[in-house]
Amino acid sequence: MRSLILISTLAALIAPALAGETPWQEVAPGVKLRLISAGQINADGTTLLGLEIDMPETSKTYWRVPGETGLPTELSFAGSRGVLGHQVVWPYPTRQETEDYLDYAYFGPTVLPVEVTVAPGQARVELGALLGVCSDICVPAQAHFSLPLTDAEADRPNGLRIRQALAMAPIEWNDSSQPIGTVELRGDAMLAVRIEDATLDPASLIAATPSGEPLFGAPQKSPEPNLVLIPILGKSGGAGLENQAVQLTFLTDMGAFEVTRTIRKPPAE
Repeated sequence: MRSLILISTLAALIAPALAGETPWQEVAPGVKLRLISAGQINADGTTLLGLEIDMPETSKTYWRVPGETGLPTELSFAGSRGVLGHQVVWPYPTRQETEDYLDYAYFGPTVLPVEVTVAPGQARVELGALLGVCSDICVPAQAHFSLPLTDAEADRPNGLRIRQALAMAPIEWNDSSQPIGTVELRGDAMLAVRIEDATLDPASLIAATPSGEPLFGAPQKSPEPNLVLIPILGKSGGAGLENQAVQLTFLTDMGAFEVTRTIRKPPAE
């Protein structure tokens, strides 16, 4: 009996490190990373992981479109067993705009949720992470994590951390009334975005193409009612943007949402 109790106690002590999280890895002064897991695999083969970043409030890492000075986050699942696919679910970022640059970033403690699809059996994640971390200086931070994935009992604390980050991620707008109307190319320097919903915060608009290029700036007020102007940054301006898709991310009093529109030229007068 005492042997069984000892074995059970040891299993309880090591299970969180094996099933729910990896040890912290210091990747820069005052900055640590680890991989956490919600601990359960759903019936459709998906499970939730999170790249947890512990850093001071004055340090930052970057959104999927990092901006003018940021480094993009890269995740590699090479060497994993039973991992069929993955998708990073990006929380809504902070727009950092100075006289010199515009970045989209996360400051302080951050969790980047990752939805992973696994094959039946004992899957194991081998994750290589490369991301930019900036405080006084910017460094490319690298880490490698190894974590088995099981469909055993849920890891509630880590699951909560991941779901809190998921709650900040934009979701597709699915209401029949559309918050955003047309998106038009104005010359080579601006997108004109028609706002159809009064609950949408125009200052929160972030425009991005699937490739992330060109970079779009902070929204500006227009003399025309219900219209927001978004500058196109970079030397190429709006060249080649006509008929391209653009994703518009924004905040409302119900949270963060996103819609996709096709960039058109205004009708000829």
